Amino acid sequence: MEQYVFQTQTDEETKKLAEKLALLVKPSDVLTLEGNLGAGKTTFVKGLGTGLGVRRTINSPTFTIVKEYMGEIPLYHMDVYRLEESDEDIGFNEYFDGDGVTVIEWASFIEDFLPAERLAIEIRRKDEYTREITMTPKGEHYEFICKELYR
Repeated sequence: MEQYVFQTQTDEETKKLAEKLALLVKPSDVLTLEGNLGAGKTTFVKGLGTGLGVRRTINSPTFTIVKEYMGEIPLYHMDVYRLEESDEDIGFNEYFDGDGVTVIEWASFIEDFLPAERLAIEIRRKDEYTREITMTPKGEHYEFICKELYR
């Protein structure tokens, strides 16, 4: 499986990369986000939201698990960190098969519920400013997206 690696030097560059991604996604796309605390996952989602036309302030849904944002395409932002010890399905498929783009922070905690085809994104903090963003497409649609982004 091919991986696509991007480096950003600022939060703005991270957001811009996510905005470009927003131009390529479609309803029912699923993006998973992994990375340590402070790596830039929510910053990435903010950029994605901007690209999808979300006007509300985007912040981490840590305590609510899912936040829904209306834009040109709805954005469903999940933070499933609190589900680490749970095997409960909270209706994930309603989001995955829905009319919006689903982004899941800490997705490895719900691996059994994830669709086979998705875009896996890992954000690593290299230093105070630099982020390494690795995208691993799982499926032809996501492979196309990565190739377009990588141009």
